[in-house]
Amino acid sequence: MPRLLLVEDDAVLAEALSRALRGLGHEVEVSPTGEHALAALFERRTPTDVVLLDVMLPGMDGFEVCRRIRARDTVPVLLLTARSDPVDMVVGLEGGADDYVVKPVEPRVLDARVKTILRRTTSSRPSREDVHVFGELEIDRAAMTVTRSGAEVRLTATEMRLLVEFADHAGQVLSRQALLRRVWDYGYAGDSRLVDAAVARLRAKVEPDPANPTLLRTVRGFGYRLDRP
Repeated sequence: MPRLLLVEDDAVLAEALSRALRGLGHEVEVSPTGEHALAALFERRTPTDVVLLDVMLPGMDGFEVCRRIRARDTVPVLLLTARSDPVDMVVGLEGGADDYVVKPVEPRVLDARVKTILRRTTSSRPSREDVHVFGELEIDRAAMTVTRSGAEVRLTATEMRLLVEFADHAGQVLSRQALLRRVWDYGYAGDSRLVDAAVARLRAKVEPDPANPTLLRTVRGFGYRLDRP
């Protein structure tokens, strides 16, 4: 049974969502603040498969909570936000969120998003080559590990799937919509900002100089391509 940590300060909404999600087969723990959620994750070590994180929290907001989670853990984070401003979405995604939904959201829609994230996190993928090497970057598909200059690079499940997708199609341009289908399991209704934010995070981890990428290239008007140095 998937274990969810719902971070929501509105007690009425938290109760309604948690009750509905339990009815859909999830275990749900509720945290009313970001500080409480971080304590649950890192002090009490509450087992968590997905964090459902409200953006507008008292005290520490959801963006900062997400950044702190991502600095220490790769647990998937799904933002819950009443904000529809594209800038806010980008801030959240660049902070390490795996996905977002705009409130109000139907529990079954939220359930579907959670299940999609869990499929990305747990599904096995057919292997083409055990190891891909791109200069100092080494991707071991069998072990699902990445090293750069011999040092391990910690990736989230989404980032790992994205990097493997690029490695499997090295030298080929992959469009944002193709990546949404292959990595996020979304159709054409997916948000291409998910791809752009994930690529930016990936570059920060695998490129020697993320501001001047030599591996993960942007092909303007088309998408992205992973090149061998």
